[in-house]
Amino acid sequence: MTRALALVALTVLAVASALGVVGARHDARVAFGELVALEAERDELNVDFGRLQLEQATWAETNRIEQIASGELRMVHPDPATTRIVRR
Repeated sequence: MTRALALVALTVLAVASALGVVGARHDARVAFGELVALEAERDELNVDFGRLQLEQATWAETNRIEQIASGELRMVHPDPATTRIVRR
């Protein structure tokens, strides 16, 4: 009787172990899918970041700022003769 009980116990343990392995593999596959999705999102964000850096460099270009200042805002460089330096 004890031999049959031991056989049943070992069978139950083997099935439980197999179910644990299946669960762990499933979790690993789900985690890998999330990793792939996050890497794709990272790549898209890197492309957007590069595009934004290029756009920022374009908008901050000195010639562009001078054109807007003189053209749209009608700003001019001050005359050195009328410029005063104030010291504290």
